[in-house]
Amino acid sequence: MPEGNINTEIAQHLREHGGHETHGEPRQRRIETIEILEAILLAIVALSTALSGYQAAKWDGESAKAYATSSRLRVQSTDIQLTGNQTLLYDTGTFTAWLQAYTANDAKLAGILARRFTPEYKLAFDAWLKLDPLNKPGAPPGPRYMPQYKDPLAEKAQSLGDQATEAFNEGVHDRGIGEDYVRVTVILAAVLFLLAIGQRFRVRGVRLTVSGVAGAFLVYCIVLLISYPHA
Repeated sequence: MPEGNINTEIAQHLREHGGHETHGEPRQRRIETIEILEAILLAIVALSTALSGYQAAKWDGESAKAYATSSRLRVQSTDIQLTGNQTLLYDTGTFTAWLQAYTANDAKLAGILARRFTPEYKLAFDAWLKLDPLNKPGAPPGPRYMPQYKDPLAEKAQSLGDQATEAFNEGVHDRGIGEDYVRVTVILAAVLFLLAIGQRFRVRGVRLTVSGVAGAFLVYCIVLLISYPHA
């Protein structure tokens, strides 16, 4: 074979080999850049998932605490309400006995019964007597219907019931926030899935597209994490 042909083939071979390296280096750098970007996204996803899971657990705990407080206050309210009803029955029974003693002209027994009222009922009873109710049909039917009558146990039971309702509503609110964080965690899991799938593609355009979609979801999750209340 002529020497010139051999040199030509060698030169062509070297040119092709050198051109391949020159073309391959930028391509390799682009792949490395994409991998670095994916690594950064994965790190952000990991941190965001940890934060979201932590907040979900914290708000779930706050919700459980509020529910427990609501149950405790509701039980206390019921107990006090029962005590108030028993006290009212006692005063009502004593008042009925007083009426019987009064109409029977048993002043001694009527006086004893009048002293056995509870302080709140006695105050209303004295105001009721001043109206001469037994001789005036338009008078209130009993001390319980006088404006002076106050039932502190009923008021306390009502206050505890209102606090129980407020605590329950707070528990519902906290649980809703916890569920919001759970939804963010689910979206972050989808982001992680997209990044894992994207790494399987060798076509740069497809890989960038998948990473871009994952990045968009990640930004959305970060905005939610910033806007949600933090426990």
